[in-house]
Amino acid sequence: MSDVMLPVVAIVGRPNVGKSTLFNRLTRSRDALVVDIPGVTRDRQYGEGKVGPAPYIVVDTGGITGNDIGVDGAMADQVQCALDEADIILFMVDGRDGLTSVDQALARQLRIMGKTAKLIVNKTDGADPDVQAAEFYELGLGEAYPIAAVHNRGVRSLMDEMLEGYEPPEEDPEWERTLKLAIVGRPNVGKSTLVNRMLGEDRVVVFDMPGTTTDSIYTKMERDGTPYTIIDTAGVRKRGKVTETLEKFSVIKTLKAIEDSNVVLVLIDGRQGLSDQDLSLLGFAMDAGKAIVMAVNKWDGLSGDERVEIKRELERRLEFMDYADMHFISALHGSGVGVMWESIDAAYECATRELSTSLLTRILEQAVVDHQPPMVYGRRIKLRYAHSGGRNPPIIVIHGNQTASLPKSYLRYLQNYFRKSLEMVGTPIRIEMRGGENPYADKKNALSARQKQTLKKYQDNIRPTRVKVEVNATTGQPVLPKGVKARQADKTADGKPAATAKPANPRYDKALSKSYKGKPLTAKVKKETKGKTARKRK
Repeated sequence: MSDVMLPVVAIVGRPNVGKSTLFNRLTRSRDALVVDIPGVTRDRQYGEGKVGPAPYIVVDTGGITGNDIGVDGAMADQVQCALDEADIILFMVDGRDGLTSVDQALARQLRIMGKTAKLIVNKTDGADPDVQAAEFYELGLGEAYPIAAVHNRGVRSLMDEMLEGYEPPEEDPEWERTLKLAIVGRPNVGKSTLVNRMLGEDRVVVFDMPGTTTDSIYTKMERDGTPYTIIDTAGVRKRGKVTETLEKFSVIKTLKAIEDSNVVLVLIDGRQGLSDQDLSLLGFAMDAGKAIVMAVNKWDGLSGDERVEIKRELERRLEFMDYADMHFISALHGSGVGVMWESIDAAYECATRELSTSLLTRILEQAVVDHQPPMVYGRRIKLRYAHSGGRNPPIIVIHGNQTASLPKSYLRYLQNYFRKSLEMVGTPIRIEMRGGENPYADKKNALSARQKQTLKKYQDNIRPTRVKVEVNATTGQPVLPKGVKARQADKTADGKPAATAKPANPRYDKALSKSYKGKPLTAKVKKETKGKTARKRK
């Protein structure tokens, strides 16, 4: 990272005063969950400030209620950590509610710390800002800055004054290529505990209550010289059980965090076993094309028989995920957590590996030799060559003919063959088939001038053949030899056959012209006549 550290700006205040709204304004994003419900934000949310003359790090914190019991006590500890690491503190109050005892207690604490604290009076729209900010001067924090974070009024001038004198540091491109790791799972499986264990500090709130984490928390860290971004997400329950509006927003943020990450760590509760919701999260991560690492938490509290049963169930139900590594850990005590980093790095390396066209084509040729594609309409499907079509996930594009008729079973065979040949772990492989188009498919085969002349000469030399037909003396009707049909043009006005007709096969014209008392010729006579005709031609 750069030697010049970015200034840290922390936003603190009571619940529901607009801290997350101001955070989204300063970062020009929607990273912080904003709902008109007090106590939505519980963890520290970090972001890159983009409003102002210089870049900075802005920290969103949970609301302080003055209660140190339960979750509120854990939230207060998170606020204290943000205050300790902040260079500038934005103390936000609600201009509509006026001055409260909690505001006075928090202002007293800020004066004792001796850090740079600015008083921000929010929600001053619809009234005189100076009148609403007047009563807050008794807090002893200096000048009050009235703003309206919802309408973005007064935010730009505020940050220009706050950051006056700060010089922007040089950007470090190393952090642009950071590995983003999203930790997902059902509620209360130990995701926040695992995040704190991996970071080595109490970064997020941990409490024995499902739904403690309500937002996706991004945290940057460095391990062995490699930058990482760990994303702690809210627990995802079944859709039918999600009824509250806040939980619906939390689920949306979790799904967005999966799409934004490079590697997804799916955490499973060892005591409850594998559930359908875990499979749904795995399926969503697979459809998003993300590298996957699985971990079973709370492994230390299980007996030997329970461990054997869970392993047997995982092998049976996760057969489709045989390419992903499985770890058995204890986030509380740290057992097995260090080994996961190797699988995370390996999955990320395989997902972002560069694949040459020559290598993929050789693997494709060997796959076709070992097991040929099936035949379609009597023709064998031909796969010609392969090349890379993208990374994270790896996309392999295969060119050939009749590729649209290739069955899914053969596509799975190619995926497994490429994964085995390339030794890829933890990442899905996508196969895209592309077939060549026939350039003459929509064109009519028109004859040339010479072909038309030849066809006309051939048609002029063809003359209709007539046969002589005997007339039955009794009925007066003509008797047609076998294989001869009367033409429409040879019929009389009353619809009866005329005296001439066209034979079905002109080769036997002479033979069919002969008749014996009106009866059709026999096969023997036909054969003899045919032989005589052939000898005459010779």
